[in-house]
Amino acid sequence: MVAGLKYLHLAAMLCWCASLVALPLLLHFYGQIWRGKADSSQTQARYAEFRLITHFGYVGFATPAAVIAIAAGTGLIFADQVFDLWFVAKLTLVAGMALVHAWIGHLILTSGEHRGLQNMPSALWALVLGLPLMMGVLWLVLAKPDLAWVADWMPDFMLAPRGQSVGQP
Repeated sequence: MVAGLKYLHLAAMLCWCASLVALPLLLHFYGQIWRGKADSSQTQARYAEFRLITHFGYVGFATPAAVIAIAAGTGLIFADQVFDLWFVAKLTLVAGMALVHAWIGHLILTSGEHRGLQNMPSALWALVLGLPLMMGVLWLVLAKPDLAWVADWMPDFMLAPRGQSVGQP
């Protein structure tokens, strides 16, 4: 069961990360076409193609991959009993990836409503933000570093038990 969850989690994470790289590139390069000197019929055809690819890529591929990756990862938390500090750091980076994912969705929606991203920041910022997050997740999962030194920086109330345990009523 754990091996199946790991496989599902890994496959979904690969799909999600691939879409977090591909969608900003699509937004950027299709935006270059709109600013080009093409005739109106070609521009309309390219725009329709752009809307179809980005909408399906986000709604039909990236978002389901993200949901499956997070659901399988949540199952792995309890199946493997992983409660280390490196894992908390990984969850923080995954939350950042989810924010980048949401921002890409905003850019896709805005590009459809305003026929382009003229007054928006470059979609390549999603790569600048997303790639370090993805690399950080990969490093944390493979290295599983001992982050006990982080506890020295935390306030005492964050380290003290609250008088409850998982097994106690």
